Amino acid sequence: MKFVLAGGGTTGHISPMLATAEALTDMDPTAQITCVGTRAGLETSVVPQAGFDLQLVDPVPLPRTVSVGLLTMPVRLWKAVGQAKSILKTTGAQVVVGFGGYAALPVFLAAWRMGVPVVVHEANAVPGLTNRIACRFATEVCVTFANSGLPRQTVTGMPVRQAVADLDREAQRSKARHGFGFADDAKVLLVSGGSQGARTLNQATVAASQALNDAGVSILHVTGPKNYADAVDLPRSTSAVYVRVPYVEHMEEAYAAADLMVARSGAGTVAETAIVGLPAIFVPLPHGNGEQAKNAAGVVEAGGGILVEDGQLTGERLADEVVALFADPDTLTSMSQAARHVMPRDAAGIVARCAVDLAGDRTAP
Repeated sequence: MKFVLAGGGTTGHISPMLATAEALTDMDPTAQITCVGTRAGLETSVVPQAGFDLQLVDPVPLPRTVSVGLLTMPVRLWKAVGQAKSILKTTGAQVVVGFGGYAALPVFLAAWRMGVPVVVHEANAVPGLTNRIACRFATEVCVTFANSGLPRQTVTGMPVRQAVADLDREAQRSKARHGFGFADDAKVLLVSGGSQGARTLNQATVAASQALNDAGVSILHVTGPKNYADAVDLPRSTSAVYVRVPYVEHMEEAYAAADLMVARSGAGTVAETAIVGLPAIFVPLPHGNGEQAKNAAGVVEAGGGILVEDGQLTGERLADEVVALFADPDTLTSMSQAARHVMPRDAAGIVARCAVDLAGDRTAP
């Protein structure tokens, strides 16, 4: 079977694409999988590192205002669609699975013109423009969150790496904590603003760190590479440890080490913390279309997380929220259990099965 997976630019598109690619490979080790991205995205390094073929099309941002870019967009899009058609023909693609981003729209349109079935996966609660266009002609529309509101949608959850989907936090806790320098019985707070970090979270964490330290709460502070210098190393107390790192390559290890997380509510983070049952304090981005607050809504309503607005996240507020939760282990346990019921663990397998079934339909006699 031959599949083309399209998406790129950010980890929000690339991670579910690679997770689905891995699931397809597990289902059929002989499957031919081609990923499509652009030269401007992270996929140029991440996809080859994961062992998958990467083909490129020109990025075609869709202007939201009247501009020169809007006037030239049809010509640029036509060229990118031509590039995508060439990829589909060369690979013999039987199914296209797209995850949004600049690379996906030309591939979606090329597949539509060629009669190749399309599976759309929308990660966020507020769908992107590319996926809103594609769902009009897609064969299957898969979404992470039930409140996405796309027509004919099926709630599959977020495709995540198998290491996250299979994570048993309790079984891996001791090993993970030792790896970061924490004691087995430590109270561990994980703070991460995503792969690039989040200055609001970093500043609040530094401001709250002494109070948390005094309360016996250890901190694993993932600052992001650009913001590493903004944080400060604190002296170790006898009861708590402050660990500062710019990036964690295998986030499942950080999830296993932690009892509670403070994070932005990007779709991937919301899905992964829910899947592994890690209670979270979500701090949505204060700008954009409000998608991050909507991403977290289901987990918060279920009792698996708490929402704090970006402008309200002071060091004092963060310390108060965290200390109160660590003082009530039963609440942390109930939050963990509630989060696990929100998000399917096998979203990658579900999306991959949609693609395999469609490919099977096209090869059946």
